[in-house]
Amino acid sequence: MAKTTILPFGNSPLMFYNGTMGLRGIKPKGKVQIVWSPEFAYAIGLITSDGNLSSTGRHIIFVSKDKEQITNFLHCLKIAVKVGKTFSGASGVWVHRVQFGDVLFYRYLLSIGLSPAKSKTLGALQIPNRYFFDFLRGVFDGDGSTYSYWDKRWKSSFMFYLCFVSASKVFTDWLRSKIKKFVGAEGHISKDGKGSTFQLKYVKTESLKIFKKMYRSKKAVCLSRKRLKIQKTLGIVDQSL
Repeated sequence: MAKTTILPFGNSPLMFYNGTMGLRGIKPKGKVQIVWSPEFAYAIGLITSDGNLSSTGRHIIFVSKDKEQITNFLHCLKIAVKVGKTFSGASGVWVHRVQFGDVLFYRYLLSIGLSPAKSKTLGALQIPNRYFFDFLRGVFDGDGSTYSYWDKRWKSSFMFYLCFVSASKVFTDWLRSKIKKFVGAEGHISKDGKGSTFQLKYVKTESLKIFKKMYRSKKAVCLSRKRLKIQKTLGIVDQSL
């Protein structure tokens, strides 16, 4: 009887040798269709902010307190996965969680610059220019925020800011350079009160330029509560998305 030897690739047996049949390949099947589109880029943005590549070499994990965020994520990747819940020690609340295995997609994420335990090591990513602001919208829905207030120093002066947060200085610098390249907005980077994360902020006119790009399509997939907050803010200064 011919001897069969399993040759492991990561955690999956992808190749085997059969003495009578020769070398054969068992191709891994991918759940995710790797084709760039506004939806795919948005999902990559979500993974960049709130996703995790496990150490298994095949599993992708995504968590969010917003059920809509989970629904959008699965819709954009065109996959059906059971949604569970897990307790977040960082925020002290229960959050929604999905996990799925896809060796091909996992490897692709590695190839564009993502990695396991990426929070502080994240750097520049390979995102097609055409889809950068769809990607940025995903990053914003994951780790971004907006806030506004009336500046008492000036009469009728309403201020609003757009902010992106990351534990990686390299990623923050890269994000800033890309935004400057596409819309000319400078922004500024500061550390939070604890000094653990970097905050990339844009004020008023600059943030408006970015909002217009991120939400250039009324059909763009997004977290509705964040979009609604931006619309209300812009309404105060007679602007709209």
